[in-house]
Amino acid sequence: MFNLSLYQKLAISLVIIFCFICALVYSWSKQLELNSKHHGEQNLHLALAEHLVQDNPLIKEGVYDYKALENLFHTLMLLGPAFEFYFVDENGKILTYSAEPGKVKRTHINLAPLKTLINNPDAAPIYGDNPRDQTQQKIFSVAPVFNNDTLQGYLYVIIGGEAYDTSLNNIKSNDRLWLAALWLTSALAFLLIAMLILLRFFTNPIQRLAQDVSNIEAANYSLTDTKLSNFSTQKSNEVHSLGRSIQAMVTRINEQFKALEQSDKQRKELLTHLSHDLRTPLASLQGFLEVLNQSGSQLSANEQQEYLHVSLNNCAQLKQLIEQIFELAHLENGEISIHKETFNLGELIYDCIAKFSLAADSKGIKLSVEPAICDFPVVADIAKLERVLSNLIDNAIRHTPNGGNIAVHVKHIDNAQLFVQVSDTGVGIKHDELDAIFNPHYQASNSNNEGRQQGGLGLAICKGLLALMDSEINVQSELGKGTMFSFNLPQKIKV
Repeated sequence: MFNLSLYQKLAISLVIIFCFICALVYSWSKQLELNSKHHGEQNLHLALAEHLVQDNPLIKEGVYDYKALENLFHTLMLLGPAFEFYFVDENGKILTYSAEPGKVKRTHINLAPLKTLINNPDAAPIYGDNPRDQTQQKIFSVAPVFNNDTLQGYLYVIIGGEAYDTSLNNIKSNDRLWLAALWLTSALAFLLIAMLILLRFFTNPIQRLAQDVSNIEAANYSLTDTKLSNFSTQKSNEVHSLGRSIQAMVTRINEQFKALEQSDKQRKELLTHLSHDLRTPLASLQGFLEVLNQSGSQLSANEQQEYLHVSLNNCAQLKQLIEQIFELAHLENGEISIHKETFNLGELIYDCIAKFSLAADSKGIKLSVEPAICDFPVVADIAKLERVLSNLIDNAIRHTPNGGNIAVHVKHIDNAQLFVQVSDTGVGIKHDELDAIFNPHYQASNSNNEGRQQGGLGLAICKGLLALMDSEINVQSELGKGTMFSFNLPQKIKV
């Protein structure tokens, strides 16, 4: 009973309410019909008893021959089978009547309704005691009977007596009346079925929506193998709007689940790669230190110096990699704050160029700045921007062959923006790898590390730092011709 669907609950409730309303309306209509009928009949025969008293000498003279009066009542009942006649005294005792033995159940009647009708005939319908039934009430006509000025009793006429009720019940059992009642019942049943069909139509979208939610829950909120119902955008009712909203919400949740799964997969891959990157220089460092420790006296001074130099390089690589890991973690967690200030962009670029001049000279690479006089005030975090330029220039030197060129271009976009480009004539990057090079630990297939272990985090750090400064990094590259990284900076407007 408690596991019924919404439609079943509404349908049962509708049937109960419908039946209750039908019963209430039927009872009210029958009561109204009966009341109207009794009102009309009592008003129609209101003066019947009075006319009988005035027109019949047996009653009018106040001298009663009860046997003769009984015969009179019998004759009147033959002429008018719908009436029953009784003569009662001033205390309500029934003195005479015409009826078969045992038919009359009462010996007294209540006179209060009789006096009410005599004094206020407009109060009809008024019901009095039915002498032939201990509990039933009937409409009546009444007239007081006087002998001179002395009240002798009342002529009490029941309207619609037992014979009338029997005849009426026989008529009600007529086939035509039953047929009419059958048609009425059929019409009501058709109305109920039509209402149930409409209710089914209106609740069907809710049932489909509930089924969709159950299917999604059973599929662990995955939409891969789950087919959802189609809620038309042409319909603006609440159920369809709710269905579309829930489907959009579930789709969004499914996308977030996939993004989390992808992020978790990338995190695991990153940890695997970082473990390898840390293990390689650490193993090399440990190997050279063990050689120095075990056979230091057997090595020449030049060999010892070479081993120490390699060990120091490995330590530097480990330090750089660990710093990059922490920096990327702080970026992803939003723990790095930006302190913007106004400074000269050209001075910062030349400082970065100077820092890498020795590495560039060793490979015969030409470093240049365009324009040479780069006097542009910008608003940015100088330390973060220096980190970005250093990463890009270092990356360019590593991927540019001997005798190549690296240039830092500064261009105007508009009066409020500068466009910074770091381009090289290096090996370039495949077109299908351009979107992936900013992912942590991703290294292009043609990367050149020159014997140094790199974590592949530099470009990811550059992208994160520039995003904090409301800038976006872009890349253009062609295999064998070189690569160009570019980003925008807000310019300090000179007043």
